[in-house]
Amino acid sequence: MNDDDAEFVEYWCVQVGRRAVTGSPLLGLAGLCLGHTARRFGRLSDEALALAQSLALRAEADPTDVDGRAVDGYDDVRSFLHLW
Repeated sequence: MNDDDAEFVEYWCVQVGRRAVTGSPLLGLAGLCLGHTARRFGRLSDEALALAQSLALRAEADPTDVDGRAVDGYDDVRSFLHLW
């Protein structure tokens, strides 16, 4: 998250969030990082936004699938992108 290239940061958050297996702590981390990306850069692609939402919904439905950090990340996405 220390890189100034928004597309690079988002790309890797999405890659991790799409490739990690069910139950991996990387899923919650990817969701959290998408929230940080939204805060830092003030934007997310449609793909990243959909992933952040999907990870949060999965976390709410089954915390053994995706941990709660994904919910926190999606809250940040909605807040910093004014999606309330």
